[in-house]
Amino acid sequence: GLALLPLAVSPAAAPGGCPSACYCVTTPELVQCRYERLEEPPKELPVTVHNLSIFGSNLSVLRPAAFAARPLPDLRLLRLRHDNIQTIEDMALQGLPALRTLDLSHNPLLWVAAGAFAGVPLLRTLQLNQALLAAPLEEQLALALRNLSLRRLELAGNTLRALPATLLPAGLEELDLRNNSLQRLTAAELRSLEAPGLRGLRLTLGANPLSCDCALRPFLAWLRAAIARVPDARNLRCAGPPPLRGATLLRLRPEGLPCTAAEGGEPGRLETASYVFFGIVLALIGIVFLMVLYLNRRGIKRWLHNLREACRDQMEGYHYRYEQDADPHRTSTIGTP
Repeated sequence: GLALLPLAVSPAAAPGGCPSACYCVTTPELVQCRYERLEEPPKELPVTVHNLSIFGSNLSVLRPAAFAARPLPDLRLLRLRHDNIQTIEDMALQGLPALRTLDLSHNPLLWVAAGAFAGVPLLRTLQLNQALLAAPLEEQLALALRNLSLRRLELAGNTLRALPATLLPAGLEELDLRNNSLQRLTAAELRSLEAPGLRGLRLTLGANPLSCDCALRPFLAWLRAAIARVPDARNLRCAGPPPLRGATLLRLRPEGLPCTAAEGGEPGRLETASYVFFGIVLALIGIVFLMVLYLNRRGIKRWLHNLREACRDQMEGYHYRYEQDADPHRTSTIGTP
């Protein structure tokens, strides 16, 4: 938190003025406005500000040039988390030409205008974690991002059920899809990741409910071949079906993943055939064993009889020696010189 930073200065001392509801820190210039219930971005910001963070306010609508009351040519990072932002209008970020990172996480976005991110040509990182829960915004965001050259896109915690292919601009290097509702990546989605502009894309996929059935086979095969593109690949685990729950994904064989009839495949054909063959072999071995016992029943009976007689003779020998050793008269006679 800002309280740990020793360079916090009072609003009066901040170069260029510091809003009364915020804290300003120098070297580099940083402004934080936390839980002040602001209805709009502060107007009087230091011209030299590099990082601006507004937390816990009520910025429900970002209107055009919302941060351009005073030119902010050096602002590079803008964090607007937990600010109840619902609408981003055209040119909302006008006047921030150096902006490289924008964090809109934890906002209930309902509408994003096609020109919402116009005016920030250097934007490279966009964080939308838990920001797409209130409404389906994929088409709107696709239009808003079409002219950007993003390098990192964060979409964690948005209950996404499919790869948002329309949100992946050419040149994207990192995509965070953790903690969504992805059960798998389909063959079509995997092909989209092999597009010329996305071959260097790295994905993080942890905390998704991966379903380890036969529909996962294309993704598992791709993952084994492109493990360097999924930094958390070794931590991916199955959420189902029950026999495989908790299993490490990379330890499974694609051909061993079971199918159900509803998935349009032949239910676990290879796996089922293996078990059936193994059962037949065991049954044949058992039958042969029983037949051998039956055909040799007389010999076995004779062998058991001989074994019993041998054991009886042995025990009688032990018993005789024991009686001889226990006879006191014999013992005294042997001991007399």
